[in-house]
Amino acid sequence: MPTFKYVVKNQRGERIEQVVENEDFSQLVSRLRNQNLTIISIDEIKGKTKEKGKAGRIKGEDLVVFSRQLATLLDAGVTLVQALSILCEQIENERFKGVIRDLEREIQGGKPFSEALSKHPHIFSSLFVNMVRAGEKSGRLSATLERLSDYLEKNSALIGKIRSALVYPVVVSCMAIIITLVLLLKVIPTFKGIFENLGGTLPLPTQILITLSDLAKQYFLPMILVLLLLAIFTTRYFKTEKGRFILDRLKLRLPVFGVLFRKVAISKFCRTFSTLIESGVPILECLAVVGKTAGNKVIEDTVLKVQGNIQEGENIASPLSSSGVFPPLVVRMIAVGEESGELAKMLAKIADFYEREVDAAVSGLTSLIEPIIIAFLGIVIGSIAIAMLLPIFKISTLIK
Repeated sequence: MPTFKYVVKNQRGERIEQVVENEDFSQLVSRLRNQNLTIISIDEIKGKTKEKGKAGRIKGEDLVVFSRQLATLLDAGVTLVQALSILCEQIENERFKGVIRDLEREIQGGKPFSEALSKHPHIFSSLFVNMVRAGEKSGRLSATLERLSDYLEKNSALIGKIRSALVYPVVVSCMAIIITLVLLLKVIPTFKGIFENLGGTLPLPTQILITLSDLAKQYFLPMILVLLLLAIFTTRYFKTEKGRFILDRLKLRLPVFGVLFRKVAISKFCRTFSTLIESGVPILECLAVVGKTAGNKVIEDTVLKVQGNIQEGENIASPLSSSGVFPPLVVRMIAVGEESGELAKMLAKIADFYEREVDAAVSGLTSLIEPIIIAFLGIVIGSIAIAMLLPIFKISTLIK
């Protein structure tokens, strides 16, 4: 059993602090309340230090399972505190277990669930908090959590598809760079010594390749340092507001991947917007959350314009159309949804459509990228091999 330090006030308003050992948290809370004591705080002394030392990352799948199980328990009539206590016993991730214990303590202290969640912004996003708040206000927390788990599941699957499409070309490109560097730094210098001993004039491709090899050997460390500094500077710049906007706009304009990034951003925008509206979140709060969760600064700026339009009494579709990011089909369907009062349903249909489009795009990209990379590798490695073999062919011709 863990050790707890609690702070309470008695009926005379006197503050009492005490440390107890070998007592369950829920039993301790019940005992203090039965004694008519007002609980100010209860802290687990040993548990917190242990949890800080463990760096178990909380994955998207953990949040999906947590939301779905919590919805099931609440739907079965279990109280929120009891449900959190049950889930805490089942979760293996120590960091997540500590977070749930904190949520349980906050709720025991009389705070709303959404307020307790907002104290962990790195785990529970603004989307999660806003949907829970809407569920609390409407009295349909279990249904909201079920809808939230569906959203998180679909979003996780979408991200997984994108990663699977990008991993292959990145890995193969890295392998191509490593192989080329090994040839330039190790293999070609060996052949250079052989060619020098043979004498004569080398073919132009071989001379160019040996020059590149010499430059690579001479400036390898400075080049690595420059590339590292450039990567650090670029990363920091792209974390600024202006840098993020430039990078996200560039992503949307890429020749092959731009279409995929655009479809993913539109799908996330529509899915998030639809889920929030269905959960009863006010439209302006929806847009504030949607802009941040779209994953693209260009779309975020467009959503800010939409917020301004709505505050002035205008519609959603006009600024989406003028942004140039959203296709006419999406704009027209949103306009129809606004006019018919079925905006959430229309947004969900758009999200479903673009998720299918992302599936098709990922499959198409995988089949397209593979031959391009193989051709690239063949050209690079083949050119190096031919350049190194030309002097040998020349010597064999002279011998004949």
